[in-house]
Amino acid sequence: MKNIKICFFMNIKSKSLRIICLSLLVLGICSGISFGIAKAMKKSALGKGVGGLETESVPAYNDSLSGLSNSNSQENDVLITYQTYRVKQGDMIGFIADEFGVTQDTIISVNNIKQSRLIQVGQYLKIPSMPGIIYTVKKDGETPSSIADKYKVSADKTALVNSMTPTTELNAGSSLFIPDAELDWVTRQEINGDLFHKPVHSRYWLSSPYGWRDSPFSTGKRTFHGGMDMACANGTPIYAALDGKVVAAGYNATYGNYVIISHHSGYKTLYGHMSSINCRVGNFVYTNTMIGRVGSTGMSTGPHLHFTVYKNGKSINPTTVLN
Repeated sequence: MKNIKICFFMNIKSKSLRIICLSLLVLGICSGISFGIAKAMKKSALGKGVGGLETESVPAYNDSLSGLSNSNSQENDVLITYQTYRVKQGDMIGFIADEFGVTQDTIISVNNIKQSRLIQVGQYLKIPSMPGIIYTVKKDGETPSSIADKYKVSADKTALVNSMTPTTELNAGSSLFIPDAELDWVTRQEINGDLFHKPVHSRYWLSSPYGWRDSPFSTGKRTFHGGMDMACANGTPIYAALDGKVVAAGYNATYGNYVIISHHSGYKTLYGHMSSINCRVGNFVYTNTMIGRVGSTGMSTGPHLHFTVYKNGKSINPTTVLN
């Protein structure tokens, strides 16, 4: 800097010398600024981002990289997430389940689907990240462990998915996700419409469906038809639609010769207008058991089978459960 000052205080007449001296001045100023900034940064660093105590020995460490990367693998395995899928033309629940790596039961249960045949194009479905079903607690005091035992799945995984312990006591009506569980076969067939076999194995004509209709016996009157009429030739064999026990067989003014069969899960079926009955009360019948023949007894306009399905005492549309 002393040399620089001398240059400026000298009586310099040369233009080139004046330029050289000015350059040296600028360079000196910049060097001073840089030195000051570096010194300030070093001073500032003493109070921030400082390391701990140094040791001469090598610190202990885990030489297994896989152990480090998988430290939370169990937790990740039981983390459940959901995504939304919009049903497209031609979709079936089985195809959608395969695409997302879950089961049909999973989609049916999570979305509370009552009839799988009735899913609509444009309908949104919730898809979980793992297979399983939704379970509604039946009574107070059930635990993830006791519920898992029913479905023969892991109690620990069930508890972790629901952020509980295996022994957490639950209240009736609460719901939880049971990973890897499946619906019982009755529920699955019921929802898929495959629970019952057609009681008439030959060709027939659906002469009157389930629901409201114009009465065939009272002109201008609307009546509710609690079953389906399957019109076919007189004497056509009638079979049990599902394995069960005959609980009634006789004659009724409305149904003529009729049979009622009791099945599992609260189901009963009625077969009316028979020309003859081939079973007795107390008989256990199967889907290949002929229980009677088509006729036109009782209130009937021609040979047909009146077929009714009851669920817990109330009639349902037979077409929703017929294979």
